[in-house]
Amino acid sequence: MLRVKSGDLDKMGLLFERYHRPLFSFLYHMTGRTDASEDLVQNVFYRMLKYRHTFTGEGEFRTWMYHLARNVLNDSIKQNKSKYHENVNELADKIGGGIPADFEFEKKQDADLLHKVMATLSEDHREILVLSRFQELKYDEIAGILNITEGAVKVRVHRALGELKKVFLTSENRKKAHDL
Repeated sequence: MLRVKSGDLDKMGLLFERYHRPLFSFLYHMTGRTDASEDLVQNVFYRMLKYRHTFTGEGEFRTWMYHLARNVLNDSIKQNKSKYHENVNELADKIGGGIPADFEFEKKQDADLLHKVMATLSEDHREILVLSRFQELKYDEIAGILNITEGAVKVRVHRALGELKKVFLTSENRKKAHDL
């Protein structure tokens, strides 16, 4: 990013290749919509170019990038005045190269249920889980993105996991009862 900042715009392609999938995944988990997530990824990279002068190189690039992504997402939500969420089955096609034909049906059902339950969580809980578990960011990176302490990140992750577990287990029990 420092090379992009200094005028070597060809390096932006390399950044796109490295980070478009993790960004898409983050934005998809936050919106639940494939088309919106693709547009938002493009907007994040546009803002990286537009605001490249703000990247100092003192912190990690990913922290700065996710901070931009959060701003793009928040701006989009304000503009659209609606919550996002669509069929979650398209996610694997976009970020994982598709679901193998022999993928176990039960695991797919559990994954679908997990995505549906994630969509019911508060935006703050969903965001902290996506950053920590799906994006596998370190707590100090998340703290930088959210402008909070590392301790606060740990507390939020713990609370979000507790809520997820409670809702997931309740939903799973309802699903099993319905299947009987």
